[in-house]
Parts: sequence; structure tokens; C-alpha cells
Amino acid sequence: MTWRATTTIPDRIFACLAYLLPLFYVMPLGGFLFEMFPPLQALFIVVLPVALLYSIPFAGLIVFMLLYLLVVRNSRISLFIRYNTMQALLMGIALFIAQLVLQLLTRVASFELLMKVLFNFIFIATVAGVIFAVVQSIRGIYAEIPTLSDATKSQVF
Repeated sequence: MTWRATTTIPDRIFACLAYLLPLFYVMPLGGFLFEMFPPLQALFIVVLPVALLYSIPFAGLIVFMLLYLLVVRNSRISLFIRYNTMQALLMGIALFIAQLVLQLLTRVASFELLMKVLFNFIFIATVAGVIFAVVQSIRGIYAEIPTLSDATKSQVF
């Protein structure tokens, strides 16, 4: 979908900032790749501000509720920012569910190779999705991520 109105530079920056959350949430799944490719650890520098914020108790719930109520549901904020914030929140929810399933699989069976593959796949897919969304946001274009964008549109439009 192309953007409906001109997006300003601040709108594009704020839209990109929302994607720090899913990037922060996926970091624990990248452990195997961080061991194999140490330069990937530079991602920790990018998410350091979020990590500092999340050191506060219940910060995850507070940040989610604040972003949803004060940004996504606020019609005075640019549609572009609201769309990207909602999409980032949905990416975070999908990661949370994936991590719950992975924890369950780890407890039920010990398929070490399968777990490494799943961890790596989820990590790479999320990082690729975040990079795609950030690049599209910088360009002023709504990022179309299959399934997530449909759910985002139903919440924002």
C-alpha cells in the first residue's frame, strides 16, 4: 500500500523507532547465531536503550499498553506512525507466542538440532522483517508484511 499523505521526516523516524521492540524481543533467540557470527552482536548496541527501559519491573506490559493506547488509538497522531507502531506490536505478540511454543517444545522433547533450526529461523525472519519495515518506513511507504499487515489494517484503519 502506498502512503495516503505525505509523511514528514519526524513521522518516518518515529515509525522506525517502533521496530526496536520486536528486535529486542528476538535477541534471546539469536544466541546460536551470535556464537557463530560474532559481528551480529552489534545488534545489542541498537537495542540497548530498550534493554535499559525493560530493566524496570513490568516494563513490557506498561510499554505495550502505553503504545497501544497513546499511539495506536490516538487519531491525532499520524496514520503512518500508528500503522507502524501497531505492526511492531503485533510482531512482538507473534514472537511472544513463538517463544512460548519453543519453551513447550524444549520441555517436551530434546531435539537439539530442530530447536537450533527453529531459533535461527525465527531470529532471521524477524530481523529481516524489521529491516524491511524500517527501510519502507524511511522511504515513507507502508510496509506490507503478509498476515501482520492485514491484522494491522484491521486495528488501525
